[in-house]
Amino acid sequence: MNAVVKLMDLTDSLEMASEESSAYLDLQTGTVVIVQNYLLRRAENAKDDTIPDNTLDWEEDEYAAARAIDAADKRYLALPDKFDFHEYHHMERFIGTIADDRTADQLWRAIKGKGAFRHFKDTAHRLGLIDDWYRYRDEALKKFMLGWAEVNNVPVDKTPGRTGPG
Repeated sequence: MNAVVKLMDLTDSLEMASEESSAYLDLQTGTVVIVQNYLLRRAENAKDDTIPDNTLDWEEDEYAAARAIDAADKRYLALPDKFDFHEYHHMERFIGTIADDRTADQLWRAIKGKGAFRHFKDTAHRLGLIDDWYRYRDEALKKFMLGWAEVNNVPVDKTPGRTGPG
């Protein structure tokens, strides 16, 4: 059976991972592991299990996880990333909840074209809706991650807080 993971750890993983890193769930411990992509590539190209000499001390645990991930160790499960969440789609849905047509129209215009995310947030802030947007987005993110967890048979603790340092 998989270890229980905190919902906040799952939702935070989308914010913590970047284009330079990937997030994985350690199914044995229920903790989220962020691994730098260059360490994943280094592990993929390694000829044996020894830690390369050019690995820094603080990278050793992350490199060990990268080796296990590369070996298709069933202990690690790739977490969805921010592109899987499709925040733009959630911005559209949020706008659909706005009752005032003029306000909604301003938000619709803000998400068209280049810089849509920044324009949307700036407009929502100017209209006094930024806190509503973040609550809406956070709730959508929780539902998204709970759905992912259910599909992957990952038990989730929904109480506030994190399991690891942070």
